[in-house]
Amino acid sequence: MPSETIKLTAKFKLKETPKGLDDLFQTYREIVNFLITHAFENNITSFYRLKKETYRGLRKEYPELPSHYLYTACQMATAIFKSFRRRKKKGKARGRPVFKKEVIMLDDHLFKLDLENKTVKLSTPNGRVQLEFYPAKYHEKFKDWKVGQAWLVRTPKGVFLNTVFSKEVEVKEPKTFVGVDLNENNITLSLPNGEFLQIITHEREIRTGYFVKRRRIQQTIRAGKRRRELLEKYGQREKNRLNDLYHKLANKIVELAEKYGGLVLEDLTEIRDSIRYSAEMNGRLHRWSFRKLQSIIEYKAKLKGVRVVFVNPAYTSSLCPICGGKLSPNGHRVLKCLNCGFVADRDVVGSWNIRLRGLKVWGVSVPPESPTMKPRVGKVIRYEWFTSSKSSG
Repeated sequence: MPSETIKLTAKFKLKETPKGLDDLFQTYREIVNFLITHAFENNITSFYRLKKETYRGLRKEYPELPSHYLYTACQMATAIFKSFRRRKKKGKARGRPVFKKEVIMLDDHLFKLDLENKTVKLSTPNGRVQLEFYPAKYHEKFKDWKVGQAWLVRTPKGVFLNTVFSKEVEVKEPKTFVGVDLNENNITLSLPNGEFLQIITHEREIRTGYFVKRRRIQQTIRAGKRRRELLEKYGQREKNRLNDLYHKLANKIVELAEKYGGLVLEDLTEIRDSIRYSAEMNGRLHRWSFRKLQSIIEYKAKLKGVRVVFVNPAYTSSLCPICGGKLSPNGHRVLKCLNCGFVADRDVVGSWNIRLRGLKVWGVSVPPESPTMKPRVGKVIRYEWFTSSKSSG
């Protein structure tokens, strides 16, 4: 049975910070900025080349610093420079890249995490120090997982160790697939039995409500501590509410897909590059965190042994799933095929086409419909998600 790797990140808040940590953050930031400058001036995108050209000089300048800090600094510098080059090609970046964050990248030689004793050992220029962290209930599920890289992050709320855990899971061979069409305010599922389930999420109302509240705060309260606290308060409320919604939705979707063994999602990686609507619509779509919901669905599905396939999203809501013809508007969110007479809601069409593409990607031949058969849509079940429509909380 084939296996796949799941990677999740967990946060550990340190109870106290060791002496000299301020100097370590400053030193690391100086090293990363030196490496970014060297990469920028010499157009270096290779981690190995950057390390080869700079390691000896940095080792002489920082003899007491554990050598693996230099390795991770090279990794971080090359990643930042590559990202800068991509953004510059698209006209979204100018000048030179600069690293300003209070972040230190750690590999497995620089820290050791002990979940049983709730401690972490950290390598510093003054030797290894042992630190305690505040336990959280969700930390317990990572006891059997493999520890990977981590990031030491300093925020106004304290110092956190953000650790990546990985686990090998067995993924079954799917019997068939469930197509999932994500939208701003609903999720539509195409089930193999011919039925469609549409979950009304109210996500758009939640996001818009918090956006309006933040806009009012910005317009009525002067810049300062009070405004900053209110914006952070409502920003965190929105984040918590949507996280809760996403996990509940993902659980429901995976539960439905588990008996079929497969899920099909759209590959929406570059979707924001093609958004060209009004300023209001652009803002709405840029605030919509569809990829976060997809990632939650993906890892929850894999934990249950459900295969996840990503397909090209182009024209999924504008082509007829029966004959492949171009669909025309036929009223509010309703589309009609002038070739075969098929009529359905655009979200139903999208989820149906997504499922059909998933079957083709997996190598399952999809027989064409008989031209004499009257095209129809199976039963559409609309499920109102039980979440308050009030979004100001």
